[in-house]
Amino acid sequence: MKKSRHSDLGEVVPEGKDPETTQAEQENTDGTEEAQENGQPIVADFLTEERSRLHETMSLLGLETYCNRKLSLQDARQISFDSMKNWAPQVPTDLPWSFLRKLLALNSEVRNTTLLSDLPQDDRTGEKETQVDEQEIYWGTSEDIYSLTELVTTPDVPLNPLDLLCALLLCSDSFLQQELLVKMSLCQFALPVVLPDSETQNHTFLLWALRGVMRTWWWQSPGGPRTWREESLVLTRVPIISFARMDISSHSKSHLLNAVMSPSHHQPHDYFCHREMPSAANAREIADGLVEMSWYSPGSSSKENLDVFPEPVAFANLRGEIGSHWQQFKLLTETSAAVFILTDNIGQKEYELLCSLSGSTTRYYLILSPYRGKRNANLRFLNKLVSVLQIDYSHVLVKVSSTDSKRLVKRLQAIVVNVIKSASRKVSLEDMAETARTLGLKVDEDCEECQKARERVEKITQDIQDVELYKREKLRLQGDPWRSIAQVEKELCRLQRAGDSSPEKYKSELRQRLLALRMHQNRYELGGGMQEFIKGIANPSLVEKQYFLGWMKLKLEEMARQGRRQPPEALAPLGPKHSRPAELSEQLWPTSLGVEHFLREMGQFYEAECYLVEAGKMAESQKRFTHFVGLASELVLSGFPLELMDRGTCCVPLRWVTGILRELHARLEGRPRLLVLSVLGAEGTGKSTLLNTMFGLQFATSRSYKPHGTFMQLISVTEDFRQDLGCDFILVIDSGGLTGGAVAARGERYELEVSLATLAMGLSNITVVSMAETKDTPLAALHAFLKLEKLGHVPNCQLVSQDLSDGPVPRPNPRDRKQLLEQLNDLSKAVAEMEKQDEERALSDTVLCDPEKHIWHIPRLWHGMPPMAPVSLGYCEAVFELKRCLLENIRNGVCHQHRDIVHLVELVGRL
Repeated sequence: MKKSRHSDLGEVVPEGKDPETTQAEQENTDGTEEAQENGQPIVADFLTEERSRLHETMSLLGLETYCNRKLSLQDARQISFDSMKNWAPQVPTDLPWSFLRKLLALNSEVRNTTLLSDLPQDDRTGEKETQVDEQEIYWGTSEDIYSLTELVTTPDVPLNPLDLLCALLLCSDSFLQQELLVKMSLCQFALPVVLPDSETQNHTFLLWALRGVMRTWWWQSPGGPRTWREESLVLTRVPIISFARMDISSHSKSHLLNAVMSPSHHQPHDYFCHREMPSAANAREIADGLVEMSWYSPGSSSKENLDVFPEPVAFANLRGEIGSHWQQFKLLTETSAAVFILTDNIGQKEYELLCSLSGSTTRYYLILSPYRGKRNANLRFLNKLVSVLQIDYSHVLVKVSSTDSKRLVKRLQAIVVNVIKSASRKVSLEDMAETARTLGLKVDEDCEECQKARERVEKITQDIQDVELYKREKLRLQGDPWRSIAQVEKELCRLQRAGDSSPEKYKSELRQRLLALRMHQNRYELGGGMQEFIKGIANPSLVEKQYFLGWMKLKLEEMARQGRRQPPEALAPLGPKHSRPAELSEQLWPTSLGVEHFLREMGQFYEAECYLVEAGKMAESQKRFTHFVGLASELVLSGFPLELMDRGTCCVPLRWVTGILRELHARLEGRPRLLVLSVLGAEGTGKSTLLNTMFGLQFATSRSYKPHGTFMQLISVTEDFRQDLGCDFILVIDSGGLTGGAVAARGERYELEVSLATLAMGLSNITVVSMAETKDTPLAALHAFLKLEKLGHVPNCQLVSQDLSDGPVPRPNPRDRKQLLEQLNDLSKAVAEMEKQDEERALSDTVLCDPEKHIWHIPRLWHGMPPMAPVSLGYCEAVFELKRCLLENIRNGVCHQHRDIVHLVELVGRL
């Protein structure tokens, strides 16, 4: 690969040379001169060279195919041979796929692009598998020692991680871009905001890609207590502090930014890539012109001053030299509250460039290194700039020596605090996008499909002023009507309230009541909002349909955030530490409106129509909604989570769900084999986060909006792995949170939760039960185990104990596992007694016979204290190991035989 024109740190003056006469510092880092025209620098024409760099990089990574046919989220999620291996890339073409897998799994080491070039091609292993114990080296023979050279990791064709990131984003569609940036934000990585494209020079402002990112912080309401707040990143207005390099600078912007954003008593977190990270010192090829941003959010709920900054603030970093990327630099100067310019030299060219910034309301600061620059020239031009930029000498920061870093960081932090307190300019990413358009930057949201989808969604949401009122008046087939139908259907199965009536007479009465309810539903017509929704998901353009669903989700979640009532501070912990009692949770967190409500309404229209045809009250030719199941099956095939059971009724819309499954069977052809995996657990034990991390899925985890139903999502297996794994698709079921502890074991609610758990486990080949403590064990899940055992179907069970504590917890030893299993055995026996079963069987006799293989400990999700804490490496490694074990069990046939969709339809009807 060619050497980059410049690195992030510029050049270092050789020892023994006079900084004022060093030729390297008198030249621009790319070896070209810039002209001034109308007060604005014009970059020399490097288009040919830039295109060559882009083509070389894409070819090196094997991504040429995806420059036109973009990578999709479905491509990234597929289960393959590599899904079972924690391998490190050996050749450059491995890097993109390794990056995608690790980032979707929230692995904080994803930015390491080091290659293992010396391992055999057919024996790829991960970094951990290549590590050798020191004692083995010490006690090994000389032959053993020499053989270790084959395991040494050596970099080959080094690639800067920012180049890899840019290449992948350029080759990804808008929806994969959005998911990647969401995962990057959870890892606390700086997010790309302006993506450079040296092929077309049409640099892109990534507004849509950033829409999925949420930020949380402690917010001080006027005259009120500090409360936990969650907002969409693109809508949050904060002061922006920008850092940029002019000509050559001995400082690392990124290293400096990381230190400024981190508490002084902590090791700086690597928000921005810097040269001391593995591979990041490699020369950049295509990433110059990239604008990254990282947001600081205060997280201290107490009066103690533990936060670096008192309010949310954003930091922007322009990669490359400002003269070569003037368009991006202008964006920062016009939107930032303060701009810090790092340089060693201020010559005539730099002076003229800075003069073009005169008249701006932005505060400018200069960070200089006098021993590396031309001191006399610097002073002369600084005196001239005082009046031009309206600065004084407090705006000039000088790093005297390499040991002066802490003083410089503290000074910068103090300046930023002052800027935050006095900042009159606070902007959101939406505001920045408007400025970007005026400067000629492309905004990803401006494509026709995205705008059409947004307009359709706004037609729907403009009528939603009150969520509960909208549900009652516009989504009339669900709510009380659906609950009444669910109660009648359950009573038809149980016949618990027949009284003195004969069973046949009672059944007839119930059927008449059910017919009346269905006829009442069928009288309604589709409202305007429902019609627009159906048009949106029926759009023949797959891209526009995906934008439509994305906008619906974003708009409805934003409504939920705006309309929710804040709970007391005691019920808003920093993490999912303990599950709240369900009744209290529902009282404090009002019901919201989601995409699932519109799909549920479609399901009830379809159900009512089907029932009337079955009852002989409607001719088959009169059916109007038969195409609904086709629309829903297309969503499932595209990877959209579809509701299987509404927790409000704990009743499966049988005709709707089986109709969708039959439609899936018809579309996939050839009786595709399914493996069903479900997750159960008490609310707040990290079930959805576990699935999202394990498979790169998108089950809802937001604080403001969390659906309570049971959802299913389809994952494809790659063609070359289907025969080995024994299935074509994995269907993942995420159940709504169950109530943990003995308090749940009573009343109608408990019966509903038993139904939910029975359905999820009864459909599954593998069930993962998530818990934080033994007292959080959902008794409904234990009850379902006993019920399914009678039917002869007990899925392979994996018990996951997740650490939700604030501090480090030691990894459990075999004795801990055994103790946990004994406690669960006692609970299962108590459930058996409650159900008046003659035989008491412990879990260790049935589903958890081997604690080492069936009980897992997952470390704490966060490394530190949210909201600035990244996902811990221990968490993602433990989740990967669980995933590897599950896939190994599937591959080895440990779980029950795989099913086709027809069998799944039969099971849904039976359960």
